[in-house]
Amino acid sequence: MKRLMLALMTVGLLFTGIAHSNDAQFERGIGGVESLRGASELETTRPADDFKRYPRDQGVIDSDYVYQPPLIPHTIRNYEVSLNANKCLSCHSWKNAKEMGATKISVTHYETREGQVLSDVSPRRYFCQQCHVPQADAKPLVGNTFERVDALRDSVE
Repeated sequence: MKRLMLALMTVGLLFTGIAHSNDAQFERGIGGVESLRGASELETTRPADDFKRYPRDQGVIDSDYVYQPPLIPHTIRNYEVSLNANKCLSCHSWKNAKEMGATKISVTHYETREGQVLSDVSPRRYFCQQCHVPQADAKPLVGNTFERVDALRDSVE
């Protein structure tokens, strides 16, 4: 009995798939999915988007909300951050920051979850781009009505 039910369900699913495959959106290969960049067929190649512009020497970028990780005020194109290397640390480590004129990474980046202080960056804080992103001069993809936290607004303005 179980095998018969399984066979009937399988046949039903096959017929459902055939019925849906006749829709025009599925024939075009996009499956009815539309991204923020619009409908784009998978089979066609469209021109690449322009590179984002990163203003030079924009200094420290003000925070917009409490506990916001600092934004990166420069491009990070071709920066390697892998298990074997971390280009960010060549300037921002405590050892190199003063000489390079860069901001030191926070002491919290040297602590484990249990609060133990390490002599090197904690593995959980090693991959900088998990939290920190470069600030590009780019048009937003979607509308935004976000407003800065009142306490931060007063300290900056």
